[in-house]
Amino acid sequence: MNLERYARLQDCYQDPFILRSLQAGSELIEELTGVEQHDAFVVLGSGLTDSILNLGEVRKRIPLAWLPLVREPAAEGHGRELLSIDLDINSHVHHILVSTGRIHLYEGYTPAEISYLAQVAALTGIDRAFLTNAGGCLRDWKLGEVMAISDHVNMSGYSPFTGPAFTDIWELWDPELTTAMKAVTQQNGTYAILRGPEFQTQRESEIMRSNGIDMVGMSTVLEAIALHQLGVRLAGVSVVSDLSFDATPTTHEDVLEAVQGAHSTVLKALNTMLSC
Repeated sequence: MNLERYARLQDCYQDPFILRSLQAGSELIEELTGVEQHDAFVVLGSGLTDSILNLGEVRKRIPLAWLPLVREPAAEGHGRELLSIDLDINSHVHHILVSTGRIHLYEGYTPAEISYLAQVAALTGIDRAFLTNAGGCLRDWKLGEVMAISDHVNMSGYSPFTGPAFTDIWELWDPELTTAMKAVTQQNGTYAILRGPEFQTQRESEIMRSNGIDMVGMSTVLEAIALHQLGVRLAGVSVVSDLSFDATPTTHEDVLEAVQGAHSTVLKALNTMLSC
């Protein structure tokens, strides 16, 4: 377990039970995987679970429900496992933790509950994290295109912290990692989180677009803030799964097809981020 990060968590939680539970989760991962320190943490958004099939050798599958405090995703298109994967890039093996799904504010979970898995992963010693999602597009882009997240706007009204975890998030999305990913993604820009579960109105979309927001969704940002507070380098992508200003509503089949078509780009972005 990373002791320096454990000390930082004490600024987030005053309850010793929470701290002990997060510690126990990281120790369980080490015990079950046989990996003393993982290198990276990946969270797969809606419909992106299948992208792990071509990622690398799965060392261990851990049900998320086995980890203390961590909740199982219930939303459609989200898996319920944490995978330890050995990924060989340029003859170097990276030990990666991959969550096949995530929970959301709109499911009734608290910001702290949403952050627990990310904090457990950080305690395993990861250097960087790669967060993915499928979102609504506020630009004239195409379904299935992938945007490298260079910045975000937190419109959820929530923070993952309740204690004095004062955190500078000016450059939360690592500039070096993001710049590298731009070479393989079709777009780059700013992602905004809303609480959901309802989608935004037309006027809300217009306001967000006029203020520099390119993609909008209901996840990712709280996890990112929690990881950044613990010193983890952040990179992320958002897959265009809905065109907010399109005259024809996007069907569920359109979303699935768009996300499926983005798998190769998402994997390229991950490999690029890990190679930096």
